Amino acid sequence: MGAGIAHSFLLAGARVTIVERDLESARAAKERVERDISRSLERGSVEGGFQELAGRLRTSVDHADLAQAELVVEAVPESWALKISALQDVERHLSGTAWLATNTSSLSVDDLAGQLSNPERFCGLHFFNPVPASKLVEVVLSKHTHQELRDLSVRWVEGLGKTPVVVHDSPGFASSRLGLVIALEAIRMVEEGVASPESIDDAMVLGYRFPIGPLALTDVVGLDVRLGIAEYLESKLGDRFTPPPLMRAMVARNELGRKTGRGFYSYGE
Repeated sequence: MGAGIAHSFLLAGARVTIVERDLESARAAKERVERDISRSLERGSVEGGFQELAGRLRTSVDHADLAQAELVVEAVPESWALKISALQDVERHLSGTAWLATNTSSLSVDDLAGQLSNPERFCGLHFFNPVPASKLVEVVLSKHTHQELRDLSVRWVEGLGKTPVVVHDSPGFASSRLGLVIALEAIRMVEEGVASPESIDDAMVLGYRFPIGPLALTDVVGLDVRLGIAEYLESKLGDRFTPPPLMRAMVARNELGRKTGRGFYSYGE
C-alpha cells in the first residue's frame, strides 16, 4: 500500500519520501515504485520522463527525514501497537504546519487520534489496492479533525485523480464494513458447499456488475489482512463479523492469496 500511495503522489507531481523499517525494505520500496513508474510510462497513462518522476522520490529509514513534509501518510500493517508507535514517532519529527494521516482500513481514527499530541492535525486517508488504479479514497474524520484538514484532504484526493468519500469515524468506516460483510458471506458459501469460488465471483461480477468478485478481491487484499479486520469488527460490532472457520484454516495454512501464490485461487510465478 505504501508503494502504491507513493506512486500516486509522484504521478500527481509531488516530492515523496518513503521511510521504511530497514535498508533492505527501503531499497525494495524504491525498486517497486520505480518499476511501477516505468509501467505507467509504457502505458502512456502519465506525462513526463522516468528521470523526472523518479528524481522526486527519496527513501530513508529515519523519521527525521520527514521534518519538511507537508503531509505524512502512515501505511504500516493493521496492528494497533505498531500504528501507535509509528504515528507517535513520526509526529515528534513533524513541523507545526504538517498534517498526518493513517491508511488504516478498520482501526478507530478517533482512538488513534487520542494517542497523539496534535489530534486536530490527523485524519484517515483510506486508499484501496491497487492504489494507482483505484478511484476511491475514504477521508475519515475523527471528532478532533480540523475543518481545514477535511477540506485539504478532499483537494488532495481530487488532485490524485481520485474521488473522495468523506465519512465520520466508525468501525470499518463505510467501505471495509460493507465489503467485509459480502466477503465473509461468500467464504461461508464456499465452506457450506453452496458453489465454487469461481461461480460465486461470477454471480457478483455478471449479476451485480462488481469489477472483481469478493473472493478474488480477498486474495488481492490478503486473507490474513481480512481476518484481522474481521476480528476487530467482531469485537466492535458483534457476531455478524465472526470469521468463518474456513478463513482461519486457510490463514493457518498460509493460503493468504496472491502474495503466497494460493488462496481461493492459485497463482503462478
